[in-house]
Amino acid sequence: MPCFGDKKRVVIKVGSSTLAYPQTGSLNIRKSRALVEVLADLKNSGKEIVFVTSGAQAVGAAKCGFREKPRDIPSKQACAAIGQSELMKFYSECFEQYNHKVAQLLLTRDVISNATRRTNVINTFNRLFELSVVPIINANDVVSIKQLDFDENDTLSAIVATLCEADLLVMLTDVDGLYDGDPSKEGSKLISKVDKINMDIISLAKGAGSALGSGGMLTKIEAAQIATEAGIDTVIIGNRDPKLLYELFETDCARCTWFKAEH
Repeated sequence: MPCFGDKKRVVIKVGSSTLAYPQTGSLNIRKSRALVEVLADLKNSGKEIVFVTSGAQAVGAAKCGFREKPRDIPSKQACAAIGQSELMKFYSECFEQYNHKVAQLLLTRDVISNATRRTNVINTFNRLFELSVVPIINANDVVSIKQLDFDENDTLSAIVATLCEADLLVMLTDVDGLYDGDPSKEGSKLISKVDKINMDIISLAKGAGSALGSGGMLTKIEAAQIATEAGIDTVIIGNRDPKLLYELFETDCARCTWFKAEH
């Protein structure tokens, strides 16, 4: 496992299972604050941080008193609208404590697929980096029905990494990485390095997501494939402690799965 200390522009993606309590869907304030602190510190070290966050629907549903995320589209969109404002308020206040500014970018498939809009997004990223602002990205679930099935933002994080020409994509999840078997069963081993994503790797990744999130390991492998084919190293790492991110950039012994860039 290499040390990724030389990676300057880093996209870090977190899902609902990282940000919210599984029992209630409410924001895990302690864990989320710790994550922002680490991201702010990494930025202080000279890195450009792009933060892709899920959680708007889960947080919005909890705010409305729902015990789980709703299934009908209008309620999903309403929860996303409520939760997104809650998340951005929280992130803005937390990053401000460390003298960092943030910006919100809500993306949809039509924005990414349209050449003119795609260029506008790229130009916005570049200007935000010049201004030393942390872009905070989410899918625009409020206006796009298709976006509600955007693979728990895993695919979005890979697309964002390609748009902003990132050096590294990091996805936090509730396991340490890709295992050669069921990670909950004794004897399964963590795969520390994947040189090429093939059908064997994809078959290992099949599985369901958490109650709060909609993505599983398979969507993360698909995202890793998008990123690595674009020449971007990709890491899947556990979300139990945000400070584990330091090990990626300061040591060569981080417990994770590294998907090596193809070119």
